[in-house]
Amino acid sequence: MSTHILLNGASGRMGRAISNISSDYDCQISWPIDLGDDPTDGINQCDVVIDFSLREATLPLAQKCGEAGKPMVIGTTGHDPSEKEEILKATSGIPVVWAGNFSTGVNLLFYLTEQAARVLDSSSDFDAEVIEMHHKLKKDAPSGTADRLLEILKDSRGLSDDQIAHGRSGLVGERPLDEIGSHALRGGDVVGDHTVYFAGIGERLELTHRATDRKIFAAGALRAAKWVMGRPSGLYSMQDVLGLVSSTR
Repeated sequence: MSTHILLNGASGRMGRAISNISSDYDCQISWPIDLGDDPTDGINQCDVVIDFSLREATLPLAQKCGEAGKPMVIGTTGHDPSEKEEILKATSGIPVVWAGNFSTGVNLLFYLTEQAARVLDSSSDFDAEVIEMHHKLKKDAPSGTADRLLEILKDSRGLSDDQIAHGRSGLVGERPLDEIGSHALRGGDVVGDHTVYFAGIGERLELTHRATDRKIFAAGALRAAKWVMGRPSGLYSMQDVLGLVSSTR
């Protein structure tokens, strides 16, 4: 039986990519909506909701999903901590897959970065840096994927957000060990490149993922939509979907 989906952000790049391959995953975009559309009827009738829209559109949709008890997949990025907290509060009674990146390769990058970070932690002489590049139309920086990579590195070293250096300019002095560098590049039609550097003395480890087609993200979102239905309420990552970890809130 086909899975009926309400897709918020249907006319955007990711929305179109999801619609184009939905039938390949036995899914049907039965309610394609965008900013200004009323999602109420679609939420009441659909099997699952996918949100690839704008930052400010996620919370109202999450509130309606929570009220209706409908599972949700969130791919929208750029929310500040208070917005994330409100979204999590609104969806506390439903299963939600929330990811900054839905590709299999990127989620393997998350996993490998966690493994490397355990070895090359704050007691090592390795400096950690993250560089990402996206197309010139992307509105937020760093990307959701880069944010997750920074979070992994930050947690492994016991650092705070204040110890992440977002770009460097001027006479900044020598690089302290308890710092993580973050650099966002924008240009052209780049779908998404991410590299994590562990730079030591005499050696350097680089973990890189390059995306060349949005189809990989669309496929992951549809896979997550089918996976999340029937799950217990909680917050899941794409690594849960792929079986790399098992954790809920």
